[in-house]
Amino acid sequence: MFKKIVVVGMGYVGIPVAAEFANHGFDVVGVEIIKWKVDWINKGKCPIQGNEPRLAELLKKVVKNGKLRVAQDFSECRDADAILICTETPFDLKRKKPDYSALKSAVDSVAENLEKKSLIVVESTIAPKTMENVVKPIIEKNGKKAGKDFYLANCPERVMPGKLLYNIENLDRVVGGIDKKSQALAVELYSHIVKGKLYPTDCLTAEIVKTTENAYRDVQIGFANEIALICEKLGVDTFKVRELVNKCPYRDMHLPGVGVGGHCLPKDSLLLAYSVKNKVDPRMLMTAREINESMPLHMVELIKECFTKVKKNLKESKISVLGLAYLQNSDDTRNSPAFPIIEKLKENGADVSVHDPYVNEHGDMNITDDISKSLKDSDCLVLVTAHDEYKKLNLKKIKKLMRTPIIVDGRNLFSKEECEKEGFVYRGIGK
Repeated sequence: MFKKIVVVGMGYVGIPVAAEFANHGFDVVGVEIIKWKVDWINKGKCPIQGNEPRLAELLKKVVKNGKLRVAQDFSECRDADAILICTETPFDLKRKKPDYSALKSAVDSVAENLEKKSLIVVESTIAPKTMENVVKPIIEKNGKKAGKDFYLANCPERVMPGKLLYNIENLDRVVGGIDKKSQALAVELYSHIVKGKLYPTDCLTAEIVKTTENAYRDVQIGFANEIALICEKLGVDTFKVRELVNKCPYRDMHLPGVGVGGHCLPKDSLLLAYSVKNKVDPRMLMTAREINESMPLHMVELIKECFTKVKKNLKESKISVLGLAYLQNSDDTRNSPAFPIIEKLKENGADVSVHDPYVNEHGDMNITDDISKSLKDSDCLVLVTAHDEYKKLNLKKIKKLMRTPIIVDGRNLFSKEECEKEGFVYRGIGK
């Protein structure tokens, strides 16, 4: 039944999904409004620059074979058998509600070009009841009826940078449909690329499952971060505590760190809470969010402690921030904890140099691809992202480059004992 598939949104979800379906013989057209992405992909060049196993090679292959192309025109939807919507769905903190502008625009454009009895699938993570209250009404506004003139499903993605293709191929998926026919069609479609189990259910359940699994992880990280703060005050290594806690059956204490980034975890608890606004007060979810949001600022406090110890002022100092991406070996900077750290340091008058092996530019930020240049005459090394490249750093060489030997470690990358042995002033989350 499925021959042509349209994937709306060529990002961290859309690109690997489109490549997977194209590699399984489908004719796939990506729809993307950003022209440089369209040009890159049509040349077989992958816009995702992090360490992403097999993706660049697969993308190049399916484009060369003519199974995948990208356009800016939603008219490609007119003869599509399936349309997958993979747009970003952020949460507007100021208005305290989901920002569905991209999703609504995509769904509206799809609806205007819907001529076949197509299956429409939303892969984006959305607040519970979004399929029923937002997506479905937009498509039905032109007189078409869901379940009769088109089929509608929600199959939430479970991808993460560094494992994009692996997760698509191997993880189980929840497939929510507005009716049994939509469920069955979506299961049939995804069975071509998913080796894991596909669990059919209704759209609301699928929406809750997705937001809950990310909210659960956010709470786990929040707990780990709170224990790290306690251990810091008590003078104990939280990573040793974690290791011993996890020796007990059914315990899975997560890693603490400088903060939670990415597109999903910082906002999915908020999407879940929004669905029961004025009905339930989700205190645990919001407390975990507050703790995780506070960690970058706690990192700045550790930096200030170090400067106080060496009797230096942050003003006019040079700070080297290592890592702008939120996740190791990735180029994904969305909601990275590096941003509030850099902003706060600049507010305190510091000159901030940023190094990241996978991120070349970001606005007017001072980013260098030369780590020695970043560390030259620096007064403090701030480790934000545990890229593999940073694990190879030599403390002796670092100290020779720096003006003031200070290391503030947000990812437990350095040994406190080894740093202090080499003469560094060292602070670390949970140390």
